[in-house]
Amino acid sequence: MELRDYIRILQKSWVLIVMLTLVGVAAAATYSLMQTPKFSSSAKVFVSTSGGTSTADLQQGNTFTQQRVKTYADLATTPIVLLPVISTLGIDRTSEQLTAQVTATAPLDTTLIDITVIDEDPALAAEIATAVSESLTEVVQSIETTEATDESAASSPVRLTLVQHAAVPQVPMSPNVPLNVALGALVGLALGVGLSVLRETLDTRIRNERDVEAVTDAPIIGGIVFDPKAKERPLIVHADPHSPRAESFRTLRTNLQFLDAGRENRSFVVTSSVEAEGKSTTASNLAIALADAGGRVLLVDADLRRPKLAEYLGIEGAVGLSDLLIGRAELQDVVQHWGRNNLYVLPAGRVPPNPSELLGSKAMATTIAELGRAFDVVLFDAPPLLPVTDAAVLAQAVGGTIVVVSAGRAHKGQLKGALAALANVDAPVSGVVLTMMPTKGPDAYGYGRYGYGYGYGYTSAPGAATA
Repeated sequence: MELRDYIRILQKSWVLIVMLTLVGVAAAATYSLMQTPKFSSSAKVFVSTSGGTSTADLQQGNTFTQQRVKTYADLATTPIVLLPVISTLGIDRTSEQLTAQVTATAPLDTTLIDITVIDEDPALAAEIATAVSESLTEVVQSIETTEATDESAASSPVRLTLVQHAAVPQVPMSPNVPLNVALGALVGLALGVGLSVLRETLDTRIRNERDVEAVTDAPIIGGIVFDPKAKERPLIVHADPHSPRAESFRTLRTNLQFLDAGRENRSFVVTSSVEAEGKSTTASNLAIALADAGGRVLLVDADLRRPKLAEYLGIEGAVGLSDLLIGRAELQDVVQHWGRNNLYVLPAGRVPPNPSELLGSKAMATTIAELGRAFDVVLFDAPPLLPVTDAAVLAQAVGGTIVVVSAGRAHKGQLKGALAALANVDAPVSGVVLTMMPTKGPDAYGYGRYGYGYGYGYTSAPGAATA
C-alpha cells in the first residue's frame, strides 16, 4: 500500500477509529477509577566510614563505603530488617508481604540509600519507610561492629545516619489517571487503525478506480455516480439531463468517441460480471447521450434471457432480435425509432430456448455487419459474463466490449473471471465503466486522481442499481 491508500482508509474508517479511541479512553478511565489509590513515601539514609585523617585514608574509606552501599540497600528488604519493623509498628503482615512494598536503591556514585514504601494508607507508608531506615541503621551497626578484647573498644567502621525522614504523601502515585487515559487512547487508536487496514485488506469488493486498475490494464472510460432513484428513473439522461448522473453519461459518451479510434466498426457489447451492476441502464443512457450528440445510434437488446430495454424505453418488445435471427421478421420491421433524435432500438423479442446458439450463429454475424453499416454506433446490451456465455460469444463477433463494474457490489475475483471469459474467446476489452460511484468521499470517481468528485450540491446515500 502507498501513503495515499492509508490516507483513504483513514478517511473511510474515521468513525470506527474515533469510536475505538473513545472506547480505549473510557476503558482506561474506568480501570483507573476502580483501582485503590496507592501512596509512596521515601526516606534517605547516609552511609559513612570512620577513621583516617589523611587524604589517602579518606579516599580509601569513600571507596569502601560506595562498595558497601549496594549491599546495605539489598539488606533493607530482608527479614532481619523488616521483622523488627513489623513488631514495632504492630502491622498485620509477614516479612514477605512487606518486602513487596519496600524498595531500596543506591544512586550511582553516592553513599545514599533511598528507601521507598508503597501503601494504600499514606501515613502508614511514611511510618514504614522511617521504621525500615531506622531498623537498617541498627542492623548494619550490629553486623559491622568489629570484635575486640576490650568491649569498650568494639566499634563499627561504617555508620548509617537517617538524614531524611519519610513525609506523609498528599497525592497518590497510582493510579496515574492522565497516563492511563493517554495509553488507553493510544491503544484504541492503534486498534482502530489496525482494524481499518485489516478490513480494507480483506475486502475484495471493487470500490474505486485503483481497485479496477489492480485487476486489468483496460482503460476506465467512465464513472457513473450513484442515484438513489435509479429504479424510478432509469433513463436519467432523458428524465433529468442536468443531474450529475446524466453528466456522467455525457462524459462516458465523450470518452467512447475516442475509444478504438482505429476500428471502423463502431459496435460495442455492454456487459458485466454479474447481474444488477447497471449494464442495461448504462447502455440505454449512453445510447441516448450519443443520439443527443447527433449520431445515428442503434441500441440492441441482446439479453435473450432477461430482456430489460423494452420496459425501460416503454416500447413494444414482443418481436425483436430473436425473431430476426430465426427469419420470422425483417430488420426494418423490428427496429423502432425512439425519442426526438436518431436513436433506434431493437428489442430482444421472444425469449428463445437457445440464446447462446442464436448469438453465435451466422445469422447473428450477418446482422452485426449489416447494423454496423447502417448506424454510426451500435450498442448491444448483453447478459452478464459469469452466469452464461452469451456475452462472450457476442463480444467475439462484435469486436469491442464495454465491461460495467458496480462499485461496492462486484468483487475483484468476479471481474477477473469475467475478463478471463472474454480472453478465452479472444474478445478484446475496449474499456471499463464504473457504476454506482459515490459522489463524495475518498471513493468518489476521480477523487484520488483529480482531487474532486461529482458533488456540486448533490447528496445521496448508497443503494442498489438496476440491471
